[in-house]
Amino acid sequence: MTESRTALILTGGGARAGYQVGVLKAIREMLPERSPNPFPILCGTSAGALNAALMAVWAEDFGLGVDKLVNVWENFHADQVYRADAVGIGISGARWLSTLAFGWLTHRAPRSLLDNAPLRRLLSHGLDAGRIAKAINSGALQSVSITCSGYSSGQSVSFYQGRPGLEPWRRSQRVGVPTTITLDHLMASSAIPFIFPAVRLNREWFGDGSMRQVAPVSPAIHLGADKVLVIGAGRMADEHARPRTEVYPSLAQIAGHALSSIFLDSISVDLERMGRINNTLALIPEAVGSERGVGLRPIEVLAIAPSQRLDHLAARHSGALPWPVRALLRGVGAMNRNGGALTSYLLFEPAYTRALIELGYADTLARREEVRQFLDLS
Repeated sequence: MTESRTALILTGGGARAGYQVGVLKAIREMLPERSPNPFPILCGTSAGALNAALMAVWAEDFGLGVDKLVNVWENFHADQVYRADAVGIGISGARWLSTLAFGWLTHRAPRSLLDNAPLRRLLSHGLDAGRIAKAINSGALQSVSITCSGYSSGQSVSFYQGRPGLEPWRRSQRVGVPTTITLDHLMASSAIPFIFPAVRLNREWFGDGSMRQVAPVSPAIHLGADKVLVIGAGRMADEHARPRTEVYPSLAQIAGHALSSIFLDSISVDLERMGRINNTLALIPEAVGSERGVGLRPIEVLAIAPSQRLDHLAARHSGALPWPVRALLRGVGAMNRNGGALTSYLLFEPAYTRALIELGYADTLARREEVRQFLDLS
């Protein structure tokens, strides 16, 4: 029997990553009872890194890992991710205002809009990263990578932990570095720019892995994958007519647009590029490719992404946020339909995360035969 080299790529998107949980829930139900982990290669970025790490920890029991993931996301609250109380929000807001007014005098800048210390506490109590090595040693997992972005170097760095024999890589502005995955890697990868603070790893400060990540599928290929399932956090082909408007875009609308360009655009471009490469390789006879040293191999790819706009979904559930957060977001125009993109990344509340899980579950079941064929399920 040929060893599986199927990779799961979980992209970024803050609270939007709840959609990934619904997809995994549907996949678990398609698998036979007590099936081994169908994704021996796990690659996560930003909030997707948290999901990838939990699945790596429970790689020896895929079904249990999905159950734990569902339990976390169905019961998420904003105050488990960042300080959402009046005092915490007030301190953060005051720091930003004082910086804008007196930054020239104090020479001290706030590190982030929100304090995500609660997320560190949650992960430190609920995620035993030491189990990753155990899963690798047992053969249930081949490798896991967590991608971060270096603020000084500008490099996209994929920190990976895996079985012996994996070679580090270096390409233009992206590298693969072998390491033991820790909580700091997860906090760095999920540090949304401006919103959450950067994390120091070794000699450099790192932030959200979706920044400068021009080839999100690349880590999986370098780790040996020949099949890749990508779960997105936004619609990958969202073409609609540009509406006419005379109203100047709000700060939240601009911020949401910037975050969407970070989290959503690169994966769409990378998948399009892979499709062209696969089509080109199909035209080259295998013997000719070997003789000429082409050095590329076809990669089977399946991408699952939301069938609905998540900013609109978030706008419908924005009232579930704690009132101090609502007040902060209302001030920048994020509590309406046009500002829903920013809200969609911060809305860690059950009303929204459960709706995301339901959407991911339904979208995956709607493509049941396609998924079964990809996973070689009879």
